[in-house]
Amino acid sequence: MNAYEEYMLGIVKPMREELVSAGFTELTTAESVEDTMDKLEGTALIVINSVCGCAAGLARPAVREALDETEQRPDHLLTVFAGQDKEATAVMRNYFPEVPPSSPSIAFWKDGQLSYFIPREQIENSEMEQIKEHISGVFQQLGGQ
Repeated sequence: MNAYEEYMLGIVKPMREELVSAGFTELTTAESVEDTMDKLEGTALIVINSVCGCAAGLARPAVREALDETEQRPDHLLTVFAGQDKEATAVMRNYFPEVPPSSPSIAFWKDGQLSYFIPREQIENSEMEQIKEHISGVFQQLGGQ
């Protein structure tokens, strides 16, 4: 590992932990994404995490608050980290090829397919409360636990 990679690990560690501590399974390799997605049943919330400000100030807090406040939680919470776990992120994006790459972004998976997607463009120009309500509304539409 070079000095840059070590530096970035220190920066992204709390960004990773923010979702993991909220119950997300972090998928860091292409194999872990394939193994998980190929066996996935029910509903899933998939967050394409990022180091950008809209991930820190909008996406991650909105996801956490929506999960805290909803009764319709997805069966699975998954995350990959764009720009850090490049192969894992690329493989995850292959599961919804109809959507252009976007990070941060939030994907909703149901019964083996993408059912809804919130791209960066709908995150970066919104208030955190709006994003949280958007996520909560999708939870209610999709059902879950």
